[in-house]
Amino acid sequence: MQASRAALALNDTSPLQTGGRDGTPVVEILSADKVFPNGTRALAPIDLKITDGEFLTLIGPSGCGKSTLLKLIANLIEPSDGRILWWSGGFDKVGTVDRSLAFVFQDPTLMPWARVEANVRLPLDLAGHPKAQSRARVADALARVGLEGFSRAYPRQLSGGMKMRVSIARSLVTAPNLLLMDEPFGALDEFTRNRLDADLVRLWWERKLTTVFVTHSIYEAVFLSTRVVVMGARPGRVFKIMPIDEPHPRDESFRNSPHFAEYCRALSASLTEVSLEQVQR
Repeated sequence: MQASRAALALNDTSPLQTGGRDGTPVVEILSADKVFPNGTRALAPIDLKITDGEFLTLIGPSGCGKSTLLKLIANLIEPSDGRILWWSGGFDKVGTVDRSLAFVFQDPTLMPWARVEANVRLPLDLAGHPKAQSRARVADALARVGLEGFSRAYPRQLSGGMKMRVSIARSLVTAPNLLLMDEPFGALDEFTRNRLDADLVRLWWERKLTTVFVTHSIYEAVFLSTRVVVMGARPGRVFKIMPIDEPHPRDESFRNSPHFAEYCRALSASLTEVSLEQVQR
């Protein structure tokens, strides 16, 4: 029965299919595309709705525009055509009460001369929060990523996985409603990556965070997501959408289940299909 569900999920190509807890749109991408000044068409027109509380993952071959789409959602770049809505309005709504976002990059981008607590506090400092009021928020963010005893450490004293935890804590300290993550665990070993994935899915569940995540890992996408968007390239576009209809929060028992294996096989088949289509273009 589960195998059929995974297969049927991958056959649903509707780009506006939603998967949030209550269906309330957080981000609406409406026929948005991207052509860079050098003429490179990075994204074909994309229609996609990201709803409140879902964990949506973008996956696809290199060059399919995953990071470009994430930057459009973050308003780091603008679409060449079409439009994007945040909480049913323009980007001017972002930053108001219950409408904030945070971005976690591939590299932790920590200040090497500053202690962990200062790195985590940086967004609050930039926003003008008094240090005395920020102290509790920094401590809470570090506790949520398992770094309670490392507030006075320097980045050079941390492992790669710990540095990424600091980066995630820095994003959590602002209490965002929308978390954007651009392949944050790609450079880590598999053991550390699996552990951070488990921590991330727990944080997502506890905080009810709407999350958009970029990865190249099939296993990571299946473990984390409520929906997986498979993207194709030349130009980047939504190829298929796969709901991961499994309960949360998830742990190692899900990774070891037949359901997990079936979703991974179905997603792998879809990625093979889109890669072959790209070669034939």
